[in-house]
Amino acid sequence: MDSQKFETQAVRAQTGKTQFREHSTPLYLTSGFVFDDSEEMRAAFAEEKQRDLYSRYSNPNTSEFVDKICKLEGAEDGFAFATGMAAVYATFAALLNAGDHMISCRSVFGATHALFTKYFPKWDIETSYFPVNQIDIIESLIQPNTKIIYAESPTNPGVDVLDLELLGKIAKKHKLLLIIDNCFATPYLQNPIKFGADLVIHSATKLIDGQGRVLGGVTVGSRELIREIYLFSRVTGPAMSPFNAWVLSKSLETLAVRTDRHCENALKLAEFLESHPKINWVKYPFLKSHPQYEVAKKQMKLGGNIVAFEVNGGVQGGKMFFDSIKMCSLSANLGDSRTIVTHPASTTHAKLAVEDKQAVGITDGMVRCSVGLEHVDDIIKDIEQALERV
Repeated sequence: MDSQKFETQAVRAQTGKTQFREHSTPLYLTSGFVFDDSEEMRAAFAEEKQRDLYSRYSNPNTSEFVDKICKLEGAEDGFAFATGMAAVYATFAALLNAGDHMISCRSVFGATHALFTKYFPKWDIETSYFPVNQIDIIESLIQPNTKIIYAESPTNPGVDVLDLELLGKIAKKHKLLLIIDNCFATPYLQNPIKFGADLVIHSATKLIDGQGRVLGGVTVGSRELIREIYLFSRVTGPAMSPFNAWVLSKSLETLAVRTDRHCENALKLAEFLESHPKINWVKYPFLKSHPQYEVAKKQMKLGGNIVAFEVNGGVQGGKMFFDSIKMCSLSANLGDSRTIVTHPASTTHAKLAVEDKQAVGITDGMVRCSVGLEHVDDIIKDIEQALERV
């Protein structure tokens, strides 16, 4: 099975069939599972026998979803969460102790930044940041109590790309854990474990779902580390619902074909924007003008579906652009079949201090465009007519 291609594993990895011999995995909407006798129940809770006990711990639907992600990422084990941020929080909370230190790329999602700067310090966990284009300073930030190096690649919302191979070498040299948020790339476009990552996190709400229907998160990696995350999550309860897992497992069956079209559309939009007179700059990993273009080509199959660009006119120009959009959606989500435009400075990253926004390139006129599956001509037409009003 493991020798099969990505698309085949995404479609064919399933739980075992029931006595009804169904072709498609059924929904297991149950909170608990029954036992034949007291000894079986004792052995199951003592983990002498591997089986489902309670859906907060595991469920056939969540197990199928996790198994697929593990196969697609090249991981040993994983755990599925109610949301992407639950995955981020539980992963760090399970592995860090009071007094620990970690190193993170400064360009991270707004909620992740808040976790690192507002909540973790309450538990005496400190974070040192490095700029996205200064991986070379990481070693100077390492302290005796440093435990983790963390990064998103591509980053949210700036679509910067970090050299995963270099990060992996630094982490290995200093015996640190490397954790990568692979949400923007998905397992189809990039596999951080191949470059030395110990754990990979996804917000499955995004491209993995692909239609803006359900929330979900997942962390996969080494069996030893996932064991710690599982034990923490078993007690604290951030588990994914069986229904969402069922939806997301079905979504994985079409991830490759959907992502191919997303990336094709995104590249065409990025090329259009690059030559538009009302655009100050545009960033897309597979544009040759992207600062980390060569790195992106090395570690990604395609450039993803997120295009970042800045419209002329600052706050007023951005407001005019968003208010002039007709077809595309104004939403905070991304990775949907429908194209979405977002203003990070006032929405997803609004709580960042002005200097933090500036440090990661979030300007007043910056637009994050999650390019969808509509015909690319219609996407460009809507963006173009909005730009005419800026």
